[in-house]
Amino acid sequence: MRLFLALIASALLAGCASYSGSGLRPGEARLGDVQALMGAPAMRWQEPDGSILLAYPRGPLGYHTFMVKLGPDKRLQSITNALEPATFARIQPGMTKGEVLHVLGPSILLPVYFQARDELAWDWRFCSDFGAPSRFSVLFDNTLGTVRSTLSLAEHSPIGMDKAASARSCSR
Repeated sequence: MRLFLALIASALLAGCASYSGSGLRPGEARLGDVQALMGAPAMRWQEPDGSILLAYPRGPLGYHTFMVKLGPDKRLQSITNALEPATFARIQPGMTKGEVLHVLGPSILLPVYFQARDELAWDWRFCSDFGAPSRFSVLFDNTLGTVRSTLSLAEHSPIGMDKAASARSCSR
């Protein structure tokens, strides 16, 4: 029984490490280590300085997109959650879709088009500073393909889920 419980605990810890890459050590882990633990990235950018940026969205039900930065030597420099209010503040009117993706990673949720305003909305789920499930929306001028505005709103609890249970889903 103890062996069984130890195996279950190990599997759960490994699952958490692969979700966020928390078991990887900056300066030591390499690209292969990151991909072995976290899987294939959803997006990848080669930066002008030779570094690499990888995006790991954990949606559609998750609240994180981990951005992994590797130096020109292909060693891990950092892993950060892009879906944070401080990162959202970097999204400004006039930015292109590509620039938004580079900051936040891909939205796993389906885009919504508002014909009357010729506006395209991309949404990301995140946990607010108060631990509430929320959405960050970027509204694009569809003709120009640039950011028109942004919006953050708390999500409504799913039917049958009380507010406390909804907030616990953000306590990861």
